[in-house]
Amino acid sequence: MGISLALGSAAAFGTNIVSAQLAAQAGLSGPLLVFYRVFLMLALVCGAALLWRSGLAIPAGQRPAVLLFGLTSALVGSAYLSSVAFLPVTVAAVVFYTFPVLIVLAEPLVTRARFSPDRLVVALVAFLGVALVVGPDLYGLDPRGLALALIASVMAAAQFFTASASNGTPLIPKLFWSHLLILPVTAIILLVTGGFLSPGALLLAPLAVAVTIGGYLVGFLLQVMALMRVAPGAAGLAFCAEPVFAVVIAASVLGERVGALQYAGGALVLAAIAANVILEQKRRPLAPL
Repeated sequence: MGISLALGSAAAFGTNIVSAQLAAQAGLSGPLLVFYRVFLMLALVCGAALLWRSGLAIPAGQRPAVLLFGLTSALVGSAYLSSVAFLPVTVAAVVFYTFPVLIVLAEPLVTRARFSPDRLVVALVAFLGVALVVGPDLYGLDPRGLALALIASVMAAAQFFTASASNGTPLIPKLFWSHLLILPVTAIILLVTGGFLSPGALLLAPLAVAVTIGGYLVGFLLQVMALMRVAPGAAGLAFCAEPVFAVVIAASVLGERVGALQYAGGALVLAAIAANVILEQKRRPLAPL
């Protein structure tokens, strides 16, 4: 169930990327969309808390983990978004998707999990598949962009661990407090870039905006739910499917051409995810008769 939720989250985020590109063609910047999607998530969580009369208190001992989850979530988007100002998107994506490998390497140090060589091999195969799917353009590399993309990767790995460490916090309080921390960061980015527009500007591309915001809302929700059920290493590998979903949707909706290397890369990612599921089933102890 946890890996299925992670794959659903990857599909939602992959859809989000394509629709964000369509929105950008209408003149809506990435930081603007990030600000409004975070604002809407916060509003929806408040509405859900009122509807279900859910408290927003964080259990004792969980506050540091929830705080770190919010901060890492904010830094992932900020660093990744900033990296593409200095790097081709394909290069930034390949550097960013080293985070599943980082999770596998760090898991024995951060959690009680034992180091798993077979999971590391699966993570490396998945990363190779991502590199083939994205097809990085190595022209015009800028150290600032590489540093930002790597920071985003490290923060993504930390986000998975902090989400897992805060599993004692119910879903609604975790979403509320994390987005309450994310919102000021996105607002600062908008102020720096000077790209703030009123909500009426979203009507320039209503369908693309709706899909972009909806993809984020669904993707983030499923990501948090997945990490409440499965270890960071297993969940992180499932997220290698995100660029595969994005390429498939771009080919279907935008008519982008998909080459043989991209097909091969997608097959490698799918094979790695299948191997990951099999490994997780083998690790899971059998239920008593």
